[in-house]
Amino acid sequence: MDKATIAAQTARILLRIGAVKYNPVQPFFFTSGWASPIYIECRKLISYPDLRRQVMDFALQRLRDEMPPGGLDVVAGGESAGIPFAAWLADRLDLPMVYIRKRPIGLGPNAQMEGDFAPGARVLLVEDLTTDARSKVNFCAALRQASAVVSHVFVIFGYDIFPGTKELLQQQELALISLANCKDVLQVARSDEYFDKATLDAITTFLDDPVGWSASHGGIGAPPAGGMPVSRN
Repeated sequence: MDKATIAAQTARILLRIGAVKYNPVQPFFFTSGWASPIYIECRKLISYPDLRRQVMDFALQRLRDEMPPGGLDVVAGGESAGIPFAAWLADRLDLPMVYIRKRPIGLGPNAQMEGDFAPGARVLLVEDLTTDARSKVNFCAALRQASAVVSHVFVIFGYDIFPGTKELLQQQELALISLANCKDVLQVARSDEYFDKATLDAITTFLDDPVGWSASHGGIGAPPAGGMPVSRN
C-alpha cells in the first residue's frame, strides 16, 4: 500500500472501533496545553487483535519505506501507551525492546529506561500518538542520555495541526513517522458518513484554526477552564 492508502485505512479502523472522540461542548485538554474537540484513543486498538495486526502491517510498511534497511537495533516504547505497540513491532522485527518512563526512577543515565542495549544502538521510539511532540522529545532525550542513537519516532496517529511541532522535531534531529492524522480522519469520516454534516463542518472549522479554537475554549492562549478533563499527548 502507498502512504495515502495506509492513512485512509488507519483512519477507517480508528473510526470503526470508536477511537475518534468528538465533544465541542467540553473540550479535551492535552498536557501540552492545547484544547481540542477531538481526541483519538489509539489505546482501544489493543482490544482488537485482527485490526491491531493490520495496523502493525501498516507500520512495518511505512518503516521499510522511510528508514534505511537494517537501520534499527532496538525498539523503545514510551510509558505507557507506547509499550504494547513497541512490543508488537519489536516482535515482528525480531529486535530487542526497552521502554522509557515519563520520569526517572533512581539515579544514573538509565534511570528512565527498563531493558538493555549497547551504547550506540540505533533505537526507534514508538508511541500511540502525538499532539505537539514535546513528550516524544523528552523520551528521546532520555534514550540519548543512555547512549542510544535516536533519529526516528513512530506513532499510530499524529494530530499534525499544532504549530511548532515540525520545527521542534527538526531542532532535535528527529523524523516523525505517523500512519494517519486529523485531516485523514476528517476525509474518511466525510466519505463514509460517520458523522452528520453539522459535526463534520464543526471539525473542519477546528482544523482550519486549531490555535484560535484552543484559545477560545480555555486552552493555550486563554486561562484554563476549571473542571475540564485533562487528556494526554
